Amino acid sequence: MTQAGTLTRADLAESLHRQVGLSRADSARFVEQILDKMCGALADGENVKISGFGTFVLRDKGERIGRNPKTGVEVPIAPRRVLTFRASQMMRDRIVGAG
Repeated sequence: MTQAGTLTRADLAESLHRQVGLSRADSARFVEQILDKMCGALADGENVKISGFGTFVLRDKGERIGRNPKTGVEVPIAPRRVLTFRASQMMRDRIVGAG
């Protein structure tokens, strides 16, 4: 990994290069294609499920009233779409086991 605790696209491509034997350029292109496919599906309103890893889920949040913590003034919060990630049970077991 390039930074402490951060896995980057370049790290994924380098891992593909080493473990699968693809060229560095093909590995980088492969990683980009996967990420583009995932982004496209999410942009189209689809959830993305990767078996054994987890699910990226889109949720629509309705309008609500929030409060400015400094002033206490109530302000409306506009409806929006949010992206959440839910780790698979296998992933959760691996994370708990690693800690």
